[in-house]
Amino acid sequence: MTAESLPAWIYSDPAYFELERARVFRAAWQVVCHVNDIPEPGDYHTLDFLNEKVVAVRGQDGGVRTFHNVCRHRASRILDGPKGNCGRRMVCPYHAWSYGLDGKLIRTPAWQGFEGLDPADHGLAALDQEIWRGFVFVRFAPGLPSVAEMMAPYEQELAPHRFEDLQPQGRVTLRPRPVNWKNIADNYGDALHIPVAHPGLARLFAGSYAMEAGAWADKLWGRITEQPSANLVERAYQALLPLFEHLPVEMRRDWTYYRLWPNLAFDVYPDQVDFMQFIPVSATETVIREIAYGLPDERREARAARYLNWRINRQVNAEDTDLVARVQAGMGSSSYETGPLGPGEVCLAAFADRLTRFIPETRQDERVRAVR
Repeated sequence: MTAESLPAWIYSDPAYFELERARVFRAAWQVVCHVNDIPEPGDYHTLDFLNEKVVAVRGQDGGVRTFHNVCRHRASRILDGPKGNCGRRMVCPYHAWSYGLDGKLIRTPAWQGFEGLDPADHGLAALDQEIWRGFVFVRFAPGLPSVAEMMAPYEQELAPHRFEDLQPQGRVTLRPRPVNWKNIADNYGDALHIPVAHPGLARLFAGSYAMEAGAWADKLWGRITEQPSANLVERAYQALLPLFEHLPVEMRRDWTYYRLWPNLAFDVYPDQVDFMQFIPVSATETVIREIAYGLPDERREARAARYLNWRINRQVNAEDTDLVARVQAGMGSSSYETGPLGPGEVCLAAFADRLTRFIPETRQDERVRAVR
């Protein structure tokens, strides 16, 4: 495994970003939503990823399907917004071509002159879809193992969290960041900065944080200490953790993070589960897409725990936003090319090795001059 970080130039080079689009992201699984985000026929969720427009929709038969959110006539986007309900049909707002919830072309307006068109040849283009533990994933080209295979090492420990039963706790949020997506991914997999830059997490974990790197997924985890924090919000959250009886006693204080190659993470807490998606926009722009889910629980204490969790992590996110911006700025310095990786930085090393495997040009001394 590599003993040095990725070279600085790949965090801002537009030509390298194009290599990532072609070699990494075409075959990468992307999460669209959870099946419980779209419980009724006609409910839909959308995802914009690079130049792709995706929609997941619940059909009349109860099935969930994903399509390119693009009309087969003139390429107009069909369904708008992050989510909604389209009724019994998906109707293009440009020329009123209408599609069933199964993606089949149902109707073209008679006055447009398409009587000879075979509807079977012009349905919405379906995507390669996988539903893993209730989460709906798509990819744009084959290549990687299934999500189930990639997450297989952690199936047993994830089972008590009952992902399939999770319900959305709000809406999807989009947080634009003027940084390269890899800097956000690196920060997520970097445990050395927690005692330095996250005083709240340092108090809560009390030195228990650990990590391991797998073939396609990395795991980072810490156990919330029973020693009451000096911070009021943290102390209140600590007191509520024993309430989550769906978990074995030994798991009720664990905060566990799973980073799935290349740009997705699941934050798994006793009280809720979040996904965090690092959506690349350009070589120096990323959108963080995220939403929280929880098991149905109307107890006031459960609502309080989720609110306190949000309060704690809002501060952590603010700290990380500053840290990643500092690193992105430093990557432009002529004084920095790569840095050494310590023996504990196994997730950073694993990420670097995976990326280099997909893009051997990563370790070139000079920037990529042309996309191959």
